[in-house]
Amino acid sequence: MSLLSQFEETLYYQEGLQPLTLQSYLSDLQKLESYLAEQDAQLEQADTEILQEYIQLKLSEKISPRSIARFVSAFKHFYDFLIVSQIREDNPARKLIVPKFTATLPESLSEDDVEALLNSHDLATPLGLRDRAMMELLYSCGLRVTELISLTMSQVNLQAGVVRLVGKGNKERLVPIGEVGIEWLEKYLDGARGELSKGNSTEWLFLSNRGDTMTRQAFWYVIKKTAQRVGISSTISPHTLRHAFATHLVNHGADLRVVQLLLGHSSLSTTQIYTHIAKERLKSIHQEHHPRG
Repeated sequence: MSLLSQFEETLYYQEGLQPLTLQSYLSDLQKLESYLAEQDAQLEQADTEILQEYIQLKLSEKISPRSIARFVSAFKHFYDFLIVSQIREDNPARKLIVPKFTATLPESLSEDDVEALLNSHDLATPLGLRDRAMMELLYSCGLRVTELISLTMSQVNLQAGVVRLVGKGNKERLVPIGEVGIEWLEKYLDGARGELSKGNSTEWLFLSNRGDTMTRQAFWYVIKKTAQRVGISSTISPHTLRHAFATHLVNHGADLRVVQLLLGHSSLSTTQIYTHIAKERLKSIHQEHHPRG
């Protein structure tokens, strides 16, 4: 078994990383391995200098700050794995110098925009009811899109009004759904889901028109078409509704640690970006309405 395959197994079983993160890390390391091969160097023997050259190359290619940060994270994890495996004694990635990037605020939606999105579906069709229920649940709970599309019937307790989620690092959390979200889930379950299942027994909560589970791409397309239908010109994604969930909670005075728990963030620093969004909103209101704005 190759080192990268062993590394993949270690991350999956010991650290519980999400499949998409695993795929990204492996892709980043494979690209690094190809680059090193061109320099007559091996992945497991790379030093800080050659890794720094690679990072500088990626910076010159205008790779996004988020991708650069992911590269460095992948490299650190890999060389830590080599240390634990007693293949080398140091981690060259931990000495990398990466420019500090100004964090960009995630794009969000106003409460009116969210209302327009939610109210735009054709409720006379099973797909329209499904899309409404999915978007209501996404906004009500602040789910990640992978959490939403992979929900099973047993994860949702409408009587208790909660959804049980397993997020990054296999961490479980309970998130309240809210009365409106429950109402639309009940409407979807009362008829639309049965029609979409085509009589087949399945545990997936949200079904495609073929009766199987939804994909990320399919739901992204639903969001895109809905935004076009209501005249939202900015590019939005399922993650935009997750940002809207958090932003609107903070705008209405929610405690940041509560928002952190609801989002499933492991660190409060990740959640703190929403305080900046709230401040930007307050500044824009002040500038618009105050005589000295």
